[in-house]
Amino acid sequence: MMREIVFDTETTGLDPRSGDRLVEIGCIEMFNRVPTGAVFHCYFNPERDMPAEAEAVHGLSIAFLSDKPKFAEKADDLLAFIADSPMVAHNAGFDFGFINNELELCGREPVSRDRMVDTVAIARRKHPGAKLSLDALCSRYGIDRSHRTKHGALLDAELLAQLYVELQGGRQIGLELAAQSAIAVTEEVVTVTSSVTRVFRSPRPHSASAEELARHAEFMAGFSEPIWSR
Repeated sequence: MMREIVFDTETTGLDPRSGDRLVEIGCIEMFNRVPTGAVFHCYFNPERDMPAEAEAVHGLSIAFLSDKPKFAEKADDLLAFIADSPMVAHNAGFDFGFINNELELCGREPVSRDRMVDTVAIARRKHPGAKLSLDALCSRYGIDRSHRTKHGALLDAELLAQLYVELQGGRQIGLELAAQSAIAVTEEVVTVTSSVTRVFRSPRPHSASAEELARHAEFMAGFSEPIWSR
C-alpha cells in the first residue's frame, strides 16, 4: 500500500524570502492513488498584511484570518498528518518553499525535497508545449471545476488528486484494482471449495447379465447372412 499526500497552499505572495507567509493548506491522503477521505485543512494568521493582489486570487482577508491559529500552533498536527509520505503538488517547489519557510520560523526541520512529486513536471513530459495550469489540465482531462470560483487550498487539492490519477494512467488504475479484487474473490472461492468433504461411492457394475446376453444372441440370430459373419 503506497500512501501519498496531495496538497495545495495559499499565501500572501510569491516569495517567502521577502516576508510572504502561508495562510492556508489543504492535504488529502491517498492510498494506491485512491483518496481515503482523510484530510488536513487549516487557515493561518500570517501575522502581517494581505496584499490586494493576493486577496483577489484566494479571497482570504486579514479580517478573516485574524482569529485563525498561527502556523507554529498547528505545525505538529501537520507534520503528524503528512508523516514520511511522498507529497504531491502542482508546481511543488513553490509549496515546499513556503512550508519549509514556516517550519524554519518555528524551529522545525524542513520537509525533504526528495519527497516532492510535481504534477507540472509530469504534465510537461506527457503534454509538451501544452498549457500546464491546473485549470487547463482539468479541462484536458474532463475534471469538473465549475465550483472553483477562487483558489482554495483544499478545493484545489481535491482537483489535483483527480488530475494526478489521470496523469498516472487514470482508468487503468481502476482496472488494476478490479483485477486485484477478482483475484481475491477467486482465492476465496477456491478456499471454500477446497473445504467441502467429498463422499466417494463404489463404482456401479456395467457388465451385461446372463439374461441380457441371451436376449442379444436371440436377436442377432434373426439376421440372414449378416455382413459381420462373412
